[in-house]
Amino acid sequence: MAVLNNLPSCRNLITILSIDGGGIRGIIPGVILTSLESELQKLDGKEARVADYFDVIAGTSTGGLVTAMLTAPNEKNRPLFAAKDIKDFYLTHSPNIFPQSSSCPLLAQAKNLINFLSGSGHKCDGKYLHELLREKLGNTKLHQTLTNVVIPAFDIETDQPVFFSTYEAKRNPSLDALLSDVCIGTSAAPSYLPPHCFTTKNTTSSGTEEIKEFNLIDGGVAANNPTLVAMGEAKKEMTGVRGGSNRFLVISLGTGSNSSTKDKHSAKEATKWNLFGRLRRMVEVFTEASADMVDYHVSVVLKWLKSEENYLRIQDDTLSGVLGSIDIATKKNLDDLVEVGEKLLKMPVSKVNLETGLIEPSDQESNEKALKRFAERLSEEKRGRTRNSPHLETAIPNNVNNN
Repeated sequence: MAVLNNLPSCRNLITILSIDGGGIRGIIPGVILTSLESELQKLDGKEARVADYFDVIAGTSTGGLVTAMLTAPNEKNRPLFAAKDIKDFYLTHSPNIFPQSSSCPLLAQAKNLINFLSGSGHKCDGKYLHELLREKLGNTKLHQTLTNVVIPAFDIETDQPVFFSTYEAKRNPSLDALLSDVCIGTSAAPSYLPPHCFTTKNTTSSGTEEIKEFNLIDGGVAANNPTLVAMGEAKKEMTGVRGGSNRFLVISLGTGSNSSTKDKHSAKEATKWNLFGRLRRMVEVFTEASADMVDYHVSVVLKWLKSEENYLRIQDDTLSGVLGSIDIATKKNLDDLVEVGEKLLKMPVSKVNLETGLIEPSDQESNEKALKRFAERLSEEKRGRTRNSPHLETAIPNNVNNN
């Protein structure tokens, strides 16, 4: 477990990283995280990794996959992936996870929609993704991640969300699943990838074997932006922060959203929608309302906790056409998504206007500069914890805390 955990006497902030779901658009937060980790390495040495600085890393769907990449241990008990490796991972494997059945992306989207409406199964069989995750993550279990993680999924048998949490895995062994199973489950987007069924086994104190079955689909059904879930899990566990355990530092990364979902419609127009139009708008309203509610509640909570300056949300809601898809894994579209992430770094820090639902610039500071500022805060927090707990210095890689 990372040195940031289990240190109630020397913690000033609860540090959280949250990553949205969004299929191949996970490239976008991959680019953002590369910038953040680069700034941390300038401060603390080339071996510094994102997982060294956060009490909790949360991710839904593709964000859950990124979370696992950042926190799963390698043979040296360091993160399996550096942030800079995430982009190449998506560029290499996305075309095999989402094979393109047509040279025309729009035609492929139309075919997928027809299959969905006709009940003809899922677009992809998921075999490549399953084998890839088994290979990369091996037998790593939830409790073995290098810092605490929270990965939402939805169980279609119990009709309930499931939050795979490092905290809960320690208390309830039936939730201590293989990290690969958790990632496959949270990524099982309806109509794109099949639901994932697996079991966990646990021997109780009385010697009986307890078996728990999960039947999971995409965590975005429960919490596509898992920021609030992460804050809730952390708050339940970390009660030793100076000043009342209420100070958060949160970086929340979106994967971009389609600008067409922000179209406005009057009640008069809505009465003329056909069945397809109604279904489409219901899905749009559901997903956008869910995301907007998270933005609203996070803003309210952090304002109440006087931690507004400690919250950074990086998101782009201007994606259109193929760029807004979650599965069009052509080389051009993947390269374009990399460019979206790079441009997003140069854009000004923005916040959601809770009245219009639109993301609006709120500061002249760029996202890149804000990440640098947050990196300095994270490094300062980590150094402070080490100073106040010198016996833990041996747990930190030699050059992580040295300029």
